[in-house]
Amino acid sequence: MPKTPSYPVPALEKGLDVLETLAAAAVPQSLAELAAALERSSSELFRMLNCLEQRGYITREPVSGKYALTLKLFSLAHAHSVIEKLLRAAGVPMQELTAKVRESVHLSVLERDRLLVVAQQESPERVRLSIEVGGEFDPVATASGRLLLAFATDEQRAQAFAGSPAWKALSARARAALVETLAEIRKTGLSFAESETIEGVRDVAVLVGNPASGVLAALAITRLLRRGQRGDETALVAAMRGAAKAITGSLGWEVAA
Repeated sequence: MPKTPSYPVPALEKGLDVLETLAAAAVPQSLAELAAALERSSSELFRMLNCLEQRGYITREPVSGKYALTLKLFSLAHAHSVIEKLLRAAGVPMQELTAKVRESVHLSVLERDRLLVVAQQESPERVRLSIEVGGEFDPVATASGRLLLAFATDEQRAQAFAGSPAWKALSARARAALVETLAEIRKTGLSFAESETIEGVRDVAVLVGNPASGVLAALAITRLLRRGQRGDETALVAAMRGAAKAITGSLGWEVAA
């Protein structure tokens, strides 16, 4: 078998050396300790550590200033398989829901400080709304995002708020009101909103999964408000919750009560 040619990438190798050293260490490491372990100067490693910290791969202890790995590498290693399973589980229930309610349906997850659309099933109607798969949105400004923020951990919520232009634009009173809204959403597992971006559009989102599962998604319908359709949404919500329950069960997660 021919030998694979070598094309050194010093900066990448340096970053990987840092990650591997932190992974092997039993305790967080200082800049001086990392420099000694890697036989590099502190100044040579400082920019690399800063980059890795900014990208969320490592964190620095507030008191000692020592560095340790975050769970981002673990998350990356498992994210693909989780999303893949989610998409497989959601395919049929989303198709059945769309056929039943005649509305387009999409599925979203929180990805750090953004809401990421991972699947969509278009309505069979000739006039319909479409949400692009792969689209990213500010979670604070969407029904699906607020639903997922309501069930997020304190750390996830803080990260989302820190990266949210909508949150930053709110007054202290408005922020307090939003936190109260999230608490109410957590009680009901349901999020409604008139679209913040398009007039005449209404969003409805229900939770997929169980907070104890560690991975949650929002199943949502973005409706064009046709004549006579603004009223009772009981049947629509019941159908959406049925689909969410089917997806959750297919993943092997216990359905939240």
